[in-house]
Amino acid sequence: MKLKVLYMKAEQEYINDLKEIRSMMERSTRFLSLTGWSGIMAGVYALTGAFVAYTLYYESNEQLIYNTMDVAQMTGNSLQFFLLAAAVLVLAVGTAIFLSWKKSAKTGEKLWNAAARRLAINLMIPLVSGGVFILILFSKGLFGLIAPVSLIFYGLALVNASKFTFEEVKYFGMIEIVLGLIAAYFIGYGLLFWAIGFGFLHIVYGVYMHLKYER
Repeated sequence: MKLKVLYMKAEQEYINDLKEIRSMMERSTRFLSLTGWSGIMAGVYALTGAFVAYTLYYESNEQLIYNTMDVAQMTGNSLQFFLLAAAVLVLAVGTAIFLSWKKSAKTGEKLWNAAARRLAINLMIPLVSGGVFILILFSKGLFGLIAPVSLIFYGLALVNASKFTFEEVKYFGMIEIVLGLIAAYFIGYGLLFWAIGFGFLHIVYGVYMHLKYER
C-alpha cells in the first residue's frame, strides 16, 4: 500500500514536471501577453470611430460609397476619414501594448522577446501590404472597396500571426476574412461590416479571451 502511494506520488510529480516543461516551451515560442481587455477596448474604439465616420462621411458624402472618383472630386471629409481611422488604430495598438506590458510585468516576463518579434513580423507583412493597397484604392477613388479590403487583410494578418500566440486568433482572423468577402459583395454597406468586424467582433473576442484565460 505504501509503495502504491509512493508510486502515485512520483507519477503525479512526473506529470507536473511535464506540464511545467510544456508551459516553458509554450512561453518561449508563443506570445501570451495579449489580453482580452485590449480586444474589448479596440472594439469600443472602432465602434466610436464608425459612428463618427458615419456622421462625417456617409451622411454628407453618400455618393462616395458607390462611385469611382477622380482625385479632383475628393473632399476634405476624405482626409478626415483617414485621420479618424489612424486615430482608432493608434489608440487600439497603444492600448494593446500597454495592457500587454502590464500583463508581462505581472508574470515576470519580457514584453519584447523572441516570440513577440516573430508575432510582430508575421502580423505586419499582411497589414503593411493591405495598407499600401488601401492607399492605392484611395488614390483611384475606389472608396467602396476600402472597408472590405481592410477586413480581408486584417484577417490574413491574424491567421498568419496566430501560430505565435493564442490559437483562437486564427479563428478570429478567418471570421474577419469571410466578413470582408461578404462586405465586398455588399459594397454599399462597407462601414457597417467594418463596424461589425473591428468593433463588435473585437468585443466578443476580447470577452471570450478574458473569461477563458484571465479570470
